[in-house]
Amino acid sequence: MPTVRPKHLRPRNDPERVIQELIGQITPAGLMEHLKRIVGVRHHGTAPAALEAAGDYITEQFRAAGLKVHHHWFEAFGHRNRNIVATNRGHLTGDRKRELPLILGAHYDTVSHSPGADDNASGVAVMLEAARLLSSFHLSVPLVFIGFAQEEQHCLGSALYAIKMRRAGVLLRGMISLECVGYASTQPGSQQNVKGLPVVLPDAGNFLGVVGNPEAAELKERFEKTAGRYVSELPLIGLLVPDGGHGFPDTRRSDHSPFWDAGYPALMMTDTANFRNPAYHRPGDTLETLNLSYMVKVTKAIVAFLVHNGMKEDS
Repeated sequence: MPTVRPKHLRPRNDPERVIQELIGQITPAGLMEHLKRIVGVRHHGTAPAALEAAGDYITEQFRAAGLKVHHHWFEAFGHRNRNIVATNRGHLTGDRKRELPLILGAHYDTVSHSPGADDNASGVAVMLEAARLLSSFHLSVPLVFIGFAQEEQHCLGSALYAIKMRRAGVLLRGMISLECVGYASTQPGSQQNVKGLPVVLPDAGNFLGVVGNPEAAELKERFEKTAGRYVSELPLIGLLVPDGGHGFPDTRRSDHSPFWDAGYPALMMTDTANFRNPAYHRPGDTLETLNLSYMVKVTKAIVAFLVHNGMKEDS
């Protein structure tokens, strides 16, 4: 199904109306179109063709949205891997700070034996819907959408990309990693606590975790404020962790952590993975287990934030 691009909109004319109009277009059916094309084992060793097909699909969707796409290639595990990078340059005016890009990323590989519906087709689907809706916007903040490869191999793809950016002296407004954002339940006991964290998690697993480094404190606060305003029915649990999360290893388990290590502001958005989803990294991580209404809320929160963040200095 080809991507349908929205009309060009200028948020500064009526921000409230534009955001409400945009998030009203986010539906379970739209997310399902992406999920059906992505879910399935996507691994360089056990399913290399499916891994490449997922990469091709992400590339096609980015290009259909009118984004400028390039591939960041790297060799590893006997496979030629690619981070898929798509850019919306926005409407660049004003001082240098306004021109710093914001990255929204999600990894598209899986472990060797799991179809990876929650981990991480869910994150890719949310990213693709955000890219589709925002591709034609005139925003002051450039947006970069990245499908990361080899996250399951110690975040290799994002690590190489973050190192490349740091060595080139590239500055970022921030980075957001979508990591397992499709599993939710309101049932008591559906959420486990994460040992050692300085917060106690609710008993029901229907919230979105927002985890950042201290450098991302402002980014986190803005996201929480915007999500609370436009998607108040989505509970949020936020946490800032010092020292790159090394004191809390479970907070490092996605593509945000290499950006932490490189000194960039970065957030992970997550349903908490194995602390909620019993099928995490197992064959049971299938399309049927996803909570699409929860995914719609997450997508709305992301889109509202990206628009609001992109126009914040004009509002």
